[in-house]
Amino acid sequence: MSFRIQPAPVARPNRCQLFGPGSRPAIFEKMAASVADVINLDLEDSVAPSDKDSARANVIQAIGDIDWGGKTLSIRINGLDTPYWYRDVVDLLEQSGDRLDQIMIPKVGCAADLYAVDALVTAVERAKGRKRPIAFEVIIESAAGISHVEEIAAATPRLQAMSLGAADFAASMGMSTTGIGGTQENYYMAHNGAKYWSDPWHWAQTAIVAACRTHGVLPVDGPFGDFSDDDGFRAQALRSATLGMVGKWAIHPKQVALANEIFTPSDAAVAEAREILAAMEAAKAKGEGATVYKGRLVDIASIKQAEVIVKQSEMIAG
Repeated sequence: MSFRIQPAPVARPNRCQLFGPGSRPAIFEKMAASVADVINLDLEDSVAPSDKDSARANVIQAIGDIDWGGKTLSIRINGLDTPYWYRDVVDLLEQSGDRLDQIMIPKVGCAADLYAVDALVTAVERAKGRKRPIAFEVIIESAAGISHVEEIAAATPRLQAMSLGAADFAASMGMSTTGIGGTQENYYMAHNGAKYWSDPWHWAQTAIVAACRTHGVLPVDGPFGDFSDDDGFRAQALRSATLGMVGKWAIHPKQVALANEIFTPSDAAVAEAREILAAMEAAKAKGEGATVYKGRLVDIASIKQAEVIVKQSEMIAG
């Protein structure tokens, strides 16, 4: 372990982030009643330019009028390359109460992008005397974003979560696909006449996880576009969870249960983790640094792995 201790991310459930356009206030109550951990009301891609002002007004009213329970409430603002984003930030912070938890900043390409938003947010908070600082989450959606992912992860203490936006990322990279996440038909290896499909998003997800874990940020998998394909969603979410991501977006209500299922440690996994911790405690009592559990070696590193599962389970249960 480095002399500089890896910071822990914010302790909150983030298994599923449910998205809904700010231009459709009729669905806000249903989103609040869902079992998603995070609600993302969108002012960006899902809102037409002609509806930007009304969507912003809808969201501001909903922040105070709707009972969001214990969910994390986040608003996705427009990109910094648009004329809308500054008004999103100013109006949200000046006109909504402290129930707003965070804002999501799309298409972040470098640390300076977060510096710009942070400066504006800080000025409004001070001017309005807001009691609770707004947190940030960002989306990596470009070649620049993935190239600068570590400096983005370290850019501001407001940053709590980071996601991969597969569609815009694919476009920025010049990838030959129109799919949003998941296995791509032409991304395969062939051997003896058989095809083997690999994951074209794996390397970008791994870079995001490494940057996030280095700087105490929650790594989150982004959207899976084909909401009729439960098996495809589940497969990608399982890969993401195995890589160290803590949750996934839902762009359709039916995806919420799938995400919660996959990013909640199973009873069997929690039970095994507790048994490993107990086995290591027994080994320590004997002055041993390792032991055998179900035919395999477990040591101090195994304690850390088991603790991740147990703590995640306890946080979700709490």
